[in-house]
Amino acid sequence: MLTVVGIDDTDSRTQGMCTTYVGTEIGRRIEAAGGSVIRHLLIRCNPAVKRKTRGNAAVALHIDADPHKCFTIAKETINDLAATSDPNTNPGLVVSRLDLENIPSPVTDFTKAAVTTHLDVSDAIDLIGRFDYTMSQWGDGNGIIGALAATGAWKAVTDWTYERLTYRDSFQWGSPRSVDERSVFEAADRWYPLIWDTVDRYEGEAVCVPNTPGPVLYGIRGDDISAIDAAVDHIESEAVVQSTLFHTNQGTDAHILPAPTEPLSDRHCYRVTGTVIEPPKTQTGGHVFFSLRRDSYPDETIQCAAFEPTKRFRDYIRNLRCGDCITVCGEYSSGTLKMEKFAMRDPVRSVLSSPTCSQCFTSMESAGADQGYRCKDCETTAPSKVPHPIERTLDIGWYEVPPVARRHIAKPLIRGNFDAPIYPER
Repeated sequence: MLTVVGIDDTDSRTQGMCTTYVGTEIGRRIEAAGGSVIRHLLIRCNPAVKRKTRGNAAVALHIDADPHKCFTIAKETINDLAATSDPNTNPGLVVSRLDLENIPSPVTDFTKAAVTTHLDVSDAIDLIGRFDYTMSQWGDGNGIIGALAATGAWKAVTDWTYERLTYRDSFQWGSPRSVDERSVFEAADRWYPLIWDTVDRYEGEAVCVPNTPGPVLYGIRGDDISAIDAAVDHIESEAVVQSTLFHTNQGTDAHILPAPTEPLSDRHCYRVTGTVIEPPKTQTGGHVFFSLRRDSYPDETIQCAAFEPTKRFRDYIRNLRCGDCITVCGEYSSGTLKMEKFAMRDPVRSVLSSPTCSQCFTSMESAGADQGYRCKDCETTAPSKVPHPIERTLDIGWYEVPPVARRHIAKPLIRGNFDAPIYPER
């Protein structure tokens, strides 16, 4: 049995702070009081919910210590650090004593729901009362949802990745970060693909370095802890005063639901297969849109979008044609699916066009409505248009947004186990 401390919603879009840092500090204070932190978890919840922090992340700690002591220390730490002066910051704290291999199914179900759908504070409070967990909430308590979800994650999550987050000295918070980009790109090259989403080579950007105010200096994500730690050791930067390794559901596509045989629901993320029925169009601002008829619910046509921040991904979208069968993944809201990746399944290989005269090899003209085609000079005829092959630049397989545009929870293609060839972005 271990004590599990779950926290959420301690940061602010405008004032900074970071829930991972609050979790790290809770762990440091508990260990200073004689406890032992076994691991830290970082759980990304549904990125499509309306009320969320920047990355919609909750944190859990697995601790060998008295739960009452852990609760007291965690509450004091949240009071000290959380950005509660922001009215949109409403922290939640949940503490439980659990056998991690036998976490109650309703709690793990709650975790899965928090990652894929929408929940109310009342849902969390009811479940907390049912299992006699200890909780505390600030403001309207919205953070209770993520805090409880994080406590059930060890059993609910089946695909774990890792991130080591490094932290700055507090007097540096809010100032420009000093991280040597040359060393970051070197690390990204040396340990790729065991680490990923460290840089965007095309854009020349170190995406592992945030640009928001707060304690995080940079974070290295990947599937191999030793490669992550080696990369951190290689990177040259201002002083790292603390670092924490998190087990996480980042890079897993855990938020993606299969398309239902009914209309899609707002603010959920789906994997949808269908046929392009309206060609891509670039609109003001550089956003690209096209229409897709769903296979699982043909009565519904949805608009798919590749917005300007997805950069070069839009070039793939512009090369789609009417009739292409594709699978798209992304967030659905107000009739539009915001694309994170797509798979070309069955591309159109030919187009119908006027037949060619067999004698003079020029294009025939229409002979009139329902009268076929003819060559006036040679008097040859043809009953209808004929297919002509076209060259396609999109091969069958998966394409993704670049690292600069990738959501934390979205799965990079380089992680593999996709059902078609992959074309990863680096």
